[in-house]
Formats: sequence, structure tokens, C-alpha cells
Amino acid sequence: MNERIERVIAALRKNNMQGIYVPCINDITKTVENLIFDGAVITAGGSVSLKESGVWDLINKENYNFLDRNREGITADEKQEVFRRVIGSDFYFCSTNALTENGELLNVDGFANRIAAIAFGPKKVIMVVGANKIVKDINEAFLRVKKIAAPKNCVRLGIESPCAKLGHCVALEKSDNPDFTDGCGFERRICANYLISGRQQVKDRITVIICGEDMGY
Repeated sequence: MNERIERVIAALRKNNMQGIYVPCINDITKTVENLIFDGAVITAGGSVSLKESGVWDLINKENYNFLDRNREGITADEKQEVFRRVIGSDFYFCSTNALTENGELLNVDGFANRIAAIAFGPKKVIMVVGANKIVKDINEAFLRVKKIAAPKNCVRLGIESPCAKLGHCVALEKSDNPDFTDGCGFERRICANYLISGRQQVKDRITVIICGEDMGY
């Protein structure tokens, strides 16, 4: 573990969040298995990191009660019901858009279903985070969203937003350091709702698994 990740884990601990380091992507599922239990009600946000790490396949196993919002044949009404049931789940899995050296998490959503779950509801939140998502501070975190996370996720989701076409937020066309919520007026804009998680009231409700390798956007 390098010094930067050590600092991040210490900062997470100071903020009442648990930080766990794993050196390789292949080590993540074993770590997750030790955090959850058979029969657990599990929910998850859409995440490239969960799929790249094998966690998505793990929580789909029969010994867990995974409420899969993306299961084949799911209707729009059924998907909304999954979103509503997230609040009572045992575990919620996701990644984060950025993790600061001060132990802060920045997450930006379109519909806010992910940031709602991070803030309140599920008994435990487990985040799977690649080393590429670590930034110096909140300012860098917002720039990371505008330069990397939002454009790449729009491309992944087939959303023809201005940032998907430019490769970065339109706000960066006007300023190198735009206001946090500056951006386009696109109808399907995915950066509509913002959550910064700092020191938590409920100790260790949020666990951040930090991988020494890069994952996700």
C-alpha cells in the first residue's frame, strides 16, 4: 500500500468510515464475501467497477437475495419498485465518482437514486473504488466528474450529451475551474444531483474498498 492510500484510509477512519485496502482486482470478491452474509437483501447502483471487480456476479449468487434492477425482462414499474426497496436493504453496493485524500466521497447522479441510498436507508453501504478515483480535494473531485466520470458514463449509457461529444463538460470551455454545478442544459443531463459525504454520524455504515489497481470511470 502506498503512502497516499494509507492517508486516505486514515482520513476515512477519522470520518467514521471504514477503509479496506486490496492490492489487486482479483482480491476484491473475497474481501466482499467476508463483509456480507447468506440470505442478505442486497441492492446496487449501476457501476462499471462492480462489474470489472466481479462483485456484480458475486452478489447475483443464489445464497444472496439480490434485487437486480437490470434483470432480464424487468418492467419500468418493477424497476421503480426495486429503487423503493433499496431503503430497507441490508447492503447497498456502488462505487464513487471521486475519493479525496481528506476521506470525502463525491457522488453525482441524474435521478439521485444512488446518492439517496448512500445518504440514508440501507444498513450498510459498500463501495468498490479503484486507485484512479483518488484525488487531492473536493475541487479536484468535481473536476474529475466533469473531465472523466460524466463524459465516459454518458458514452457507456448511450446518452448523447454535450460532454459525451466533447469528452468533457461544456463548463470547461469557459473556465478551467468552473462552479461545481455549472454545465449544460441537456434534458438527460446525468450530473443533476450532488452528494459530498464527510464525517458520518453512524460509524462504519459506509465501507470503502480501495483497490491498488484502476477500475471504472
